[in-house]
Amino acid sequence: MTLRPLDDRVVIEQIEAEEKTAGGILLPDNAKQKPQQGKVVAVGPGKLTDAGTRTALAVKIGDTVLFGKYSGSDVEVNGKEFKILREAEILAKLAK
Repeated sequence: MTLRPLDDRVVIEQIEAEEKTAGGILLPDNAKQKPQQGKVVAVGPGKLTDAGTRTALAVKIGDTVLFGKYSGSDVEVNGKEFKILREAEILAKLAK
């Protein structure tokens, strides 16, 4: 099964939480915070305007993005966790 987002929605695979602190201390699973960044794995066709045209999204598959802590909806497909959110909930796109 694959996810195909509608309108201006984006499917993001969250990047795994760090296992060590900057000082080298190993973190137990319950102390890890999910990072608020991830990789775009699918994008919708764009928002439908009142004129009946679609506006292109500013992100594309493969982009790494930052999003708010409580943004979007968490879903699980084929044992993998994804986050689905609207393009407006994306805070920034990370440059490589």
